[in-house]
Amino acid sequence: MRKTPAAISSDPWVEGNAVALLENGNAFFPRLFDAISSARRELLLETFILFEDRVGLQLGALLVAAARRGVEVDLTVDGWGTPGLSEAFVRSLVEAGVRLHVFDPGPRPFGWRPWALRRLHRKIVVVDGAAAFVGGINFSADHLTEHGPGAKQDYAVEVHGPLVADLRMFLLRQLPTRPRPSLTTPAPAGEMRVRLAVRDNHDHPDDIERHYRAAIRAARERVVIANAYFFPGYRLVRELRLAARRGVDVRLILQGRPDMPIARAAASTLYLHLLSAGVRIFEYRLRPLHGKVALADTRWSTVGSSNLDPLSLALNLEANLEVDDRGFNTMLHAHLGTLMMRDCREVLVQALPRVRGLALLRNYLAFHLMRKFPRWARSLPRPAQQLRAATLAPRDAG
Repeated sequence: MRKTPAAISSDPWVEGNAVALLENGNAFFPRLFDAISSARRELLLETFILFEDRVGLQLGALLVAAARRGVEVDLTVDGWGTPGLSEAFVRSLVEAGVRLHVFDPGPRPFGWRPWALRRLHRKIVVVDGAAAFVGGINFSADHLTEHGPGAKQDYAVEVHGPLVADLRMFLLRQLPTRPRPSLTTPAPAGEMRVRLAVRDNHDHPDDIERHYRAAIRAARERVVIANAYFFPGYRLVRELRLAARRGVDVRLILQGRPDMPIARAAASTLYLHLLSAGVRIFEYRLRPLHGKVALADTRWSTVGSSNLDPLSLALNLEANLEVDDRGFNTMLHAHLGTLMMRDCREVLVQALPRVRGLALLRNYLAFHLMRKFPRWARSLPRPAQQLRAATLAPRDAG
């Protein structure tokens, strides 16, 4: 019996939503900033990176304006991804009433951070409990195409409907307890079934990878994955190979012009293993690929923050939105198909360089490291998420 998306996982789907795909900062920032400008009650934001560039400064100005008109604003950034905000920028936020939180995953015994790799990598915004944004786009100008050759290709989604209430409660649970505005659950806004999939270090250590594997296992027609940092666990690679061997059209869109060369080097160690099973691989050549999107057959799709590498699948805090809808899947499939034809180069097995000597040993070790890494990661320290409030130095009275 063919599996439907509802059979892929026991996690609940939420009915009655509308989801719009936003490509790059060019589509994402205007939609989000308009929503922030219209906020009247509450703004909740989580991000890995907030740079003090033209995008970050515009966001800061909008949050300051919102706080001054009485909106409750909570902004959470990762302490490693966002390390260098100036005192002037922080002061402008805090003095306006923005509550700025910095994710710090634990103390530093003797100056050493054994859990330094466990980062807050989610990108979620909820506006007035009525609209939400989820994806992989940080608050930085390098997500705008006019940034130049280093501009990142990336995606987010805008969500309206009952799921927004779940996203709001998810973000509130991460924050210090305090009185919150009483907001009603949004009315149905469309016909899409959606759900939030998260990865954390306690209750949901492998949910995102598990959902990927289930969707690939259920696929009978097609699987398309576009992912920036691709070095997944052994079980996910095995599902991709098995799907291709049973006749599923399996295609991967990976980095061809990476922002970090090690990303392509790691992924390329898997090329022969995947190609030999019938998986097709396309390298995106226009700009660095930063997206994390996928689809299976004609209904299941996902957009979010999670790469398919050891950091995202076993260490970081991540969030993906999954959509069970034929129209959204068809639209995403058409977009990725155009991307493959227009901006990618297909990797052919006969064109792969012959691997020998140290390179062969490297690939062997990398593959088996990947196979064992999730088990090792579970043994690393897993402290509870900790947020610290941004602090300001006293003003100089002189």
